[in-house]
This record gives sequence, C-alpha cells and structure tokens, in this order.
Amino acid sequence: MMQVEDKLLPTAFARTVNVGSTFAYMGSLMTFLAKGPETSGRFALMEYHTKPGNEPPPHVHEREHELYFVLEGTMRFYCEDKILDIGAGDVVFLPQGKAHAFTCTSNVVRTLIFVQATGKDAVGLDSYFLAMGEPAARMVLSESAVTYAVDDPEHAIRVGASTGIRILSPSESQQALLQYPGFGTPVR
Repeated sequence: MMQVEDKLLPTAFARTVNVGSTFAYMGSLMTFLAKGPETSGRFALMEYHTKPGNEPPPHVHEREHELYFVLEGTMRFYCEDKILDIGAGDVVFLPQGKAHAFTCTSNVVRTLIFVQATGKDAVGLDSYFLAMGEPAARMVLSESAVTYAVDDPEHAIRVGASTGIRILSPSESQQALLQYPGFGTPVR
C-alpha cells in the first residue's frame, strides 16, 4: 500500500486459495481472499469452510454489513424474527447492528463471506478470525478441533469487543432472535 495525505490507498493484488492464505478457526477453515488492511478498511472477503457443530454463537456486527454467498451446502440464518434458509448459489444479507446466528443444515458448508464497513471504522471480522485462529496446516476440516461449543467464551468475547463484534449472552439471544432454537442445537 502507498500513503497519500495520511490515507492508505489500496494496491492491486492477486491471491491463491491455498494453505498459505488459510487459517484454522474453531474447527473450520477461513481463507482470506481480501483483508480489510488491503482495501483501506472498507471491505473484506473470506471463504468459510465448515460443518455442523462449528457455528459461532449469536452476535452483532457493530461496524459492518455481512453477506454470505453459499458455494456448497445449506445454511439456516436467524435475524430478528426471520428464518432464512439458503443453499448453493443463494445469498443472505445481514445488516450492521442486527443480531444474527446460523446453523449448518448440511454435512459441509463452503460459503463466501463479504463484509463492508458502514462508517468511519474499518471492517473487523477478518481481524477477529485472524486473532481467533492459527495458520492452517492443511486444507481439510479437523475432526478434533476446539469449537465455540467447548471453548471458554471469554476469549471470543474479548476479541470480538476489540474488533466490533458483540457476542450475545443466552438471554440477549432469546430476546433478539425470536426463532433461534439455541446455540449448539442441531437443525435438520
């Protein structure tokens, strides 16, 4: 990147989807296609490869809109009083400031996640994933990884707070997501 009048301007780049651009994250794989610092903080694009049981708890993005485009599998999203079922080729949009959660409704899910900053603050979801994960050793989902279901939530809550993501308590989830069956509840 180059600096002009105290603003960082992005430069063109190309990236390969491989183990070098991928992090292992809570039993899933997160490939970073475009990170916030590479786009002047305006957006980030990631490929998320996951399976049932690896889903995050209900949360709110304080500074970005989020959009999912499913490449493989099926998902169920909960946002406000809505249930949104999507599959390969479908998109779901989750507005900034709205509580949401999802479940994987197929054995494996591959989806693109696009986040766009809504104000002066840079996107934070890519930073969250980088802080919560570690470089992937291989491009295969782990069978024995630590997931949100078994991890101490305090670490995720702290990392989330520093990156503009507010993880909801069970009581906040019940109030904000009327249709949500509860964290860790399988949906088929």
